Amino acid sequence: MSRFVGRANAAKRLAPLEGSPGRSVYESGSARFETEGETLVVRPPFPLRHEEEYAVVRVAPLLEAIAEDHRVGAVLVRLGGYAVGVFEGEKLVASKVGQRLVHGRHRAGGSSANRFRRRREEQARVLLQEAGEVAARILGPERERLDAVALGGDRTAIRGMIDLCPELAWLDELALERFFTVPDPRQAVLERLPYDLYAVEITEL
Repeated sequence: MSRFVGRANAAKRLAPLEGSPGRSVYESGSARFETEGETLVVRPPFPLRHEEEYAVVRVAPLLEAIAEDHRVGAVLVRLGGYAVGVFEGEKLVASKVGQRLVHGRHRAGGSSANRFRRRREEQARVLLQEAGEVAARILGPERERLDAVALGGDRTAIRGMIDLCPELAWLDELALERFFTVPDPRQAVLERLPYDLYAVEITEL
């Protein structure tokens, strides 16, 4: 069973295991802890560089990695709105959000449905283009300073935005493995992102 746990709670869960009998394996960006009562595989959100094996439970290298702050860009897009920001640790230091009307799907058929579909596609294109321009304006100057980029909202919308704005292709290179599926990307949603951004994936085997 896998679940994402906030980094403070993950540290509380793991710290008492330090030095207990068992085995620890750090490899491929994750840490595996084998004790007499359980086996845990822990994957932090940011790449775990430490690689080593220990004949005891050694959680200290993982806890150090979990506690590290990072400079992260965030791009959240759904049809209807977008939010772009830059986080220094858990603090939002730059942001821009926007909304544009994109009609839902037309249930009827015929020519009216085709006109509705074309209008909806154009509304979506305008939104994604605007989101891309904002992302380029806010994140472009930060590119060399960012440790990672968090992509979220709706996968199809994010993909469409990058396809419309080839200058944002570099986002894929820095994107975190986890995709952050969020509701309507408003300022409050963006401000709450750090909890999930630094959450640790814990799998109990």
